[in-house]
Amino acid sequence: MADFPTERRRLQIAVAVAAGVPVGSGMWGVLAGVGAPGAFADSQYRYLSALLLGVGLSFWAMLPTIEKRRWAFRMLIGIVVLGGMARLGAFLASGGSQAIWAALAMELVVAPILCLWRERVERMDPGAPASYAGPWG
Repeated sequence: MADFPTERRRLQIAVAVAAGVPVGSGMWGVLAGVGAPGAFADSQYRYLSALLLGVGLSFWAMLPTIEKRRWAFRMLIGIVVLGGMARLGAFLASGGSQAIWAALAMELVVAPILCLWRERVERMDPGAPASYAGPWG
């Protein structure tokens, strides 16, 4: 098993790479818009893309002390999973394209794995409180 600093660094790198997806997607959406007719549709698309950008930037902001950011990390992961469930519902309802699978994998598989990994790194932290109550405590 890896030591705390090594495992922490690996988690930081994985989250940095994974957060690049919402940062890139959000930035693209903000700059390109939806391309649908109507000012409201474009405005809404850009707004939601900016939120996505903010989620990715928030993940990046907590990288230096990721093992100490339990609640913020969980909240962001919860937002990502909730969005993934909405995307899955839309896919099942409309039979969307296969291109959606990559986004669903990030939202419903990779995000929860990163959350569990962050919890593991927190437990490895020699400076963590001895009364660690598990991933939901």
